[in-house]
Amino acid sequence: MATTAHPEPYRLGILLGDGIGPEIVPATVQVMDAALAAAGAKPADWVPLPLGGAVIETHGSALPAETLETLGELDGWLLGPHDSAAYPEPHRSQLNPSGAIRKHFDLFANIRPAKAFEGTPALLPGIDLVVVRENTEGFYADRSTYRGTGEFMPTPDVAIAMGIFTRPAIERIARTAFELAMRRRKHVTVVHKANVLRTSTGFFLDICREIGAQYPEVELDDFHMDAMTVHLVRRAEAFDVLVTENMFGDILSDLTGELAGSLGIAPSINASHERAMAQAAHGSAPDIAGQNLANPIAMINSGAMLLDWLGTRYDDPRAQAAAVLIEKGLEATVRSGVSTADLGGTAGTSDFAAAVAATIGAV
Repeated sequence: MATTAHPEPYRLGILLGDGIGPEIVPATVQVMDAALAAAGAKPADWVPLPLGGAVIETHGSALPAETLETLGELDGWLLGPHDSAAYPEPHRSQLNPSGAIRKHFDLFANIRPAKAFEGTPALLPGIDLVVVRENTEGFYADRSTYRGTGEFMPTPDVAIAMGIFTRPAIERIARTAFELAMRRRKHVTVVHKANVLRTSTGFFLDICREIGAQYPEVELDDFHMDAMTVHLVRRAEAFDVLVTENMFGDILSDLTGELAGSLGIAPSINASHERAMAQAAHGSAPDIAGQNLANPIAMINSGAMLLDWLGTRYDDPRAQAAAVLIEKGLEATVRSGVSTADLGGTAGTSDFAAAVAATIGAV
């Protein structure tokens, strides 16, 4: 729901992260700046903040307290990928920076589009859908408890994992899905496993149906999680917005990203009602870090999603126009034959970003 107009330029954080993050995040800033200018919007007030393995030695943490505090003063931010598996202990065993930020700010909606680019080797060229993933509960241990973990061993021979499902969390993710569908093709599909997990995912399905009754214009259907993977491979073009619990959403969004061509083009945002974090769905790719080889499309499109989220929240048509310009600029650039090596092209990260920015500027 839109709120009053934003009184000043958007204050947006820059968190480079690890691996290819220091390459794809600046590329995204360049493209977002070009799009905001082309849309006649005020330039963003960019706020660089320390995060990642490189700051552990200088700040004592991959997510310094000063970073978390400053993020609370911003409208949103770009988060580069992190490589927490490579952090020294005890940092490796702690909640990773993305998870800690998400949990601290209750970023309950993980929104992951999957759309093929013309001119790329997509497995399903007609795919154009969005996975709306509940981001705070479900079957993931780090999201199931206020303190501690939802995964534990009462004896050396028994491991237990809890899955948490609550009405308030399900209601708000369902509303997010239906509001998004109203802006798209007005079709929501609930993905669940209510035939087996009747009490938990059955509860999720029931509440989504309750919320769906408030959106009579939106077609509502549902599929079991296992069947959904088959339907996506066979006929992904038949789906619009998928809404599901945490773990199912993680699995489905990776699948749909690959069906669209590559996780390298798979964007996402993590959002609450107050702020949003743009974060590519892929990892840090340390094997190609620093070589100007990384595909920045996922991060750039995540930046476009952030602008669209801001435009929707503040009823700001210029921010929304900037988001559209980025999407069209990416499509036109790839269609023209300019792409990184993973999509069959020869452009480096910086060259690709410059080409997208120039395309937007020429509109």
